[in-house]
Amino acid sequence: MEPAANVLDLNQLRRSCSSCALYELCLPAGIGVDDLDRLDATVKDKRALDRGDMLYREGDPFEALYVVRSGALKTFVQNEAGDVQILGFHLPGEILGFDALATNLHVSQAEALERSSICELPYAKLQQVTSEVPALHRQLMRVISREVVEEHRHLVMMGRQQAQEQLASFLRSLADRYQRLHRDGSALNLPMSRYDIANYLGLVVETVSRLFSRMEEMGVLQVNRKSVRILRPELLAALCRSDAAPRRKDAG
Repeated sequence: MEPAANVLDLNQLRRSCSSCALYELCLPAGIGVDDLDRLDATVKDKRALDRGDMLYREGDPFEALYVVRSGALKTFVQNEAGDVQILGFHLPGEILGFDALATNLHVSQAEALERSSICELPYAKLQQVTSEVPALHRQLMRVISREVVEEHRHLVMMGRQQAQEQLASFLRSLADRYQRLHRDGSALNLPMSRYDIANYLGLVVETVSRLFSRMEEMGVLQVNRKSVRILRPELLAALCRSDAAPRRKDAG
């Protein structure tokens, strides 16, 4: 017998994809109740990560894909000398683990930037469900495609000469992702450090700090440590174009 509609089952709320706040982001529109039940049966218990905890490491066997339910993570690679290159930052509703699809081994690492909650989707079970639910399979392909597009954008960003343009594009991309989460895209809470941002953009941390200060002076942003408010989104958009970015000798 199903519980009454007005009774809040906290355990079900924690476990059910249909009750999750990320429902619209992770799942295709119009997925039926029976299909949701199949997906719910696939999801393992939610995993909690503290800041600095590793979700997976390079060389770990591929067992699951992971959906960020709350918090944020970064993915990165590290060479034998210990040098790190950050590949991306992952917000609620975004999926990690695609790096292991080709070889069945993770070729990058994922670390929590703050206390986070993760939905674990064992891949073998997920394959079975997606084979039975074509809409879910199409959604998964769209998510993978979106990851590829983001990687291309990052490569283009890394190749740009104007550091100010790189940072402006990064902040605008975060704002767009916030809006997709139905959050205020003008009020960003950056879970990553200035060093992480600099590493991701291929800059030095002093340049990133200077650029934040410059954008504050221009009236584009209001910055308070990790809280960034976008005051003039139209000017931020203009700074994302190299022909509109101010040309200064210290821009790099």
